[in-house]
Amino acid sequence: MPSFPIVDTHVHLYDPAALPYSWTAGSDVLGRSSLPARYFERSAPVEIEAMVFVEVDIDAGHHLDEARFVTRLADDEPKLRGMVGHVPMTKGAAAAEDLERFAGLPLARGVRDLIQKHADTPGWCLQPAFVEAVKLLPRYGLSFDLCIFHPQMKDAIELVKRCPDTRFVLDHIGKPGIKAGVFDPWRADIAALAELPNVACKISGVATEADFEHWTEEQLAPYIAHAIERFGFDRVMFGGDWPVSELAIGYAEWVAIVEGVVAGASETEKRKLFRDNAIAFYRL
Repeated sequence: MPSFPIVDTHVHLYDPAALPYSWTAGSDVLGRSSLPARYFERSAPVEIEAMVFVEVDIDAGHHLDEARFVTRLADDEPKLRGMVGHVPMTKGAAAAEDLERFAGLPLARGVRDLIQKHADTPGWCLQPAFVEAVKLLPRYGLSFDLCIFHPQMKDAIELVKRCPDTRFVLDHIGKPGIKAGVFDPWRADIAALAELPNVACKISGVATEADFEHWTEEQLAPYIAHAIERFGFDRVMFGGDWPVSELAIGYAEWVAIVEGVVAGASETEKRKLFRDNAIAFYRL
């Protein structure tokens, strides 16, 4: 385990009894309440300094309800210090109303609208209204989390290019095709995305892109190493992706795998990955 408390940039907190999350229904792992007390129980013995909540694909129309719910959670949990909420970006300029309300909440740091849900619609995130809404984010001091499947990477690259004043972070290293053993064109696309100065990368959600039950550390490590190599230690951040990660891996096990990949890095570089970059990017 790291010799210092870490910052987790990707935690999903929710209670299906309080708000509607239809996609979790029927899952033994995801269909139950996942709140801070359980997160700390499941992340032990890793020491957590702070965490960032990331939206949980709540049912349509409830995105601000979710943001307010998380704000209330933070009243009782001081380690919950940032929030990436959902705002429907296809509203274009009309998204400004939601963005203003969201940005007024004390934990608001970023926005996510799940591009991966539209993998069967090439160019979905490049429609003019979506781009227009993403360009509004700097006005509110908000970043944008890119959550995509690897075939959508070129669209993500183009979106970042069209919004040079917006800060982006790529979730889950772009969800490469690990289960199928696919490296290309993901490998080249990661390199191209990393050339753009306004985007960072979360080292998160990797094991769940492999076979849940039969992945190996040797299988995951080259993908993690390539993402870190291309973005560099100044633009990578650790993410636990809890509780979705539990479909494939335990929390401490995931931390250990990432730590193993960067075993040869300096203490300063490890602190950037596991702590310092997150604090700077999400203003924690």
